[in-house]
Amino acid sequence: MAEDEKPLGTYGTVIRSTGSWYEVRLPDGQIISCRLKGKFRMKGLRATNPIAVGDHVTILPDSATPGEGSITAIEQRHNYIIRKSINLSKESHIIAANLDQAYLVVTLIHPRTSTGFIDRFLVTAEAYHIPAILIFNKIDLYDQELLKLHDEVSELYRSIGYPCYGVSALEGTGIEVLKEQMKDKVTLLSGHSGVGKSHLINALQPGMTLKTGTISDAHLKGKHTTTFAEMFPLSFGGYIIDTPGIKEFGLVDFEKTEVAERFPEFRNLMNQCQFNNCTHVHEPRCAVIKALHEGTISQSRYKNYISIIHDEYFDETDWK
Repeated sequence: MAEDEKPLGTYGTVIRSTGSWYEVRLPDGQIISCRLKGKFRMKGLRATNPIAVGDHVTILPDSATPGEGSITAIEQRHNYIIRKSINLSKESHIIAANLDQAYLVVTLIHPRTSTGFIDRFLVTAEAYHIPAILIFNKIDLYDQELLKLHDEVSELYRSIGYPCYGVSALEGTGIEVLKEQMKDKVTLLSGHSGVGKSHLINALQPGMTLKTGTISDAHLKGKHTTTFAEMFPLSFGGYIIDTPGIKEFGLVDFEKTEVAERFPEFRNLMNQCQFNNCTHVHEPRCAVIKALHEGTISQSRYKNYISIIHDEYFDETDWK
């Protein structure tokens, strides 16, 4: 190839993935529906989807079929967030790539989000250097007891270093603050089904009219309304990535010795432990266990840490 020749194809960003087809947005705003050309596998990563929403790719337009093309290359990812199936432990799925931040939408009622889910999500975000923010939706449903619980939980996670915002997607409470945080950034929106992600996006970007669902009366669980991950432009600047509701969040390729480093309150104490390879379970003079007994580390966070290193999953919802 001569020095003045350009690489064949054009660059774009994957904005929707349906499994076999990928919608790619070009810099001029044009959307091209693409298939993969050849087999792709990111180095050191085994996943069910080689390409994720947010990926920057090179495409080759199809001269015979306008609006279609082939993905010929994937650029190196800045970061990504990934999970594994609890039932298919060898299978992992990349939720999204090249994120500036991740919003985890949680609810204290209808349905109540489990702390096990929250802490697994936060551990993964820490591992891949993605700033995480907790969005407590449905505050319009709070009574005095739930309001007290909300204040306690928010204070816990804020003390660890995670921003927390209380919002009501239906009433518009707290939406302007979220817009300020999202301006000119790529933001992932994740959470259980039924926590109101689609309502929240519709409140952030009126006119988008995403499909919203209801809560199952039988189990007070959410019903899936989003089928595929998708990236949407925001009129005030930036992009939001909507994802299907996630029931459980399994961790991928974590060594036991690494897990504690993903808990900020543990990480700050690890150099005070007697042993460099302390697991914070049974060792003498463990600074983490000492802090747990003194009440400066929460019981729920420690319990979820134990479940992670033992590769167990508890649907813990008591928040104590």
